[in-house]
Amino acid sequence: MYAIRQYEFGGPERLRYEEVPDLAPAPGRVRIAVEAAGVHLLDTVIRNGDDSNPFGRADLPMTPGREVAGTVDALGDGVDPQWLGRRVVTHLGIASGGYAEQAVREPEALHVLPDGLTASAAVAMIGTGRTALAVLHQAPVTAGDVVVVTAAAGGVGTLLVQAALAAGAAVVGLAGGRHKLDRLAEVAPGVIGVDYTAPDWPEAARRGLAGREPTLLYDGVGGEPARLAMDMLTVGGRIVLFGWSSGAPIGFTADDLFARCLSAQVTLGPALLRGTGGLRPLETSALAAAAEGRMTPLVREFRLADAAAAHTALEARETVGKVILRT
Repeated sequence: MYAIRQYEFGGPERLRYEEVPDLAPAPGRVRIAVEAAGVHLLDTVIRNGDDSNPFGRADLPMTPGREVAGTVDALGDGVDPQWLGRRVVTHLGIASGGYAEQAVREPEALHVLPDGLTASAAVAMIGTGRTALAVLHQAPVTAGDVVVVTAAAGGVGTLLVQAALAAGAAVVGLAGGRHKLDRLAEVAPGVIGVDYTAPDWPEAARRGLAGREPTLLYDGVGGEPARLAMDMLTVGGRIVLFGWSSGAPIGFTADDLFARCLSAQVTLGPALLRGTGGLRPLETSALAAAAEGRMTPLVREFRLADAAAAHTALEARETVGKVILRT
């Protein structure tokens, strides 16, 4: 089989497409012939050797990636034969190994792909989708809300926009560039798309809202765009934080909160799963939402051999939706 291998920490050029031995599933595990593998911004942090991430510094050599979908093509001893030939999706947890033509996993960690759901969409929902649902569980949106979503054309952002619109809220989606806004509009009709790279974007957002003041900010970007979005919130508004892809969290003080009676909520780590029942119910719900058409993940596909290009595009913020490697 072919896989992406990494022997040194550094830039995307450290990702090498190589032929490696086929995997043999151990007892109690299955082998998956991978069709699609997920790429996460966290993967670029791990690739660089930065140990300030939930998984710590990786052991090299390694094959990156933790989300895969494909067909079960081999069984380890003791596995129910009914698994053979099933199309499945799984999150590999803290293990690596996703950027490859084969992966192994325990049957209890697999989800059978719902009818009509593509491998790429399933990969998007098993990780990004479950995160979006967890954020919505911790910080629900209502029909009376006016919502601002940063990185609205990203994997999580796109799903948050769709959920807010479905709840009846007015939604401003911030994205960088016309192309991203056009793609967002395809899967979220009714969103007020605003290009946050334009110098006057807050005023453009206010014009789109026609006098309505934002009550809720979903932010996974941080930095200046998030701060400007926060400044738009009405008295009593909510700030919901689930990341900082810009490299720095949104900056504010207690004085900022007191000035307009704002509240701030972090939905990361243990807080993300509070009251959700755990990761597997979230994964099941996310896959069902996509299969039933209640959520439509945007994806940007690259060939497995082009994993380095996928990392480059993701770090340059050139991608829309979830980045997927196709074998």
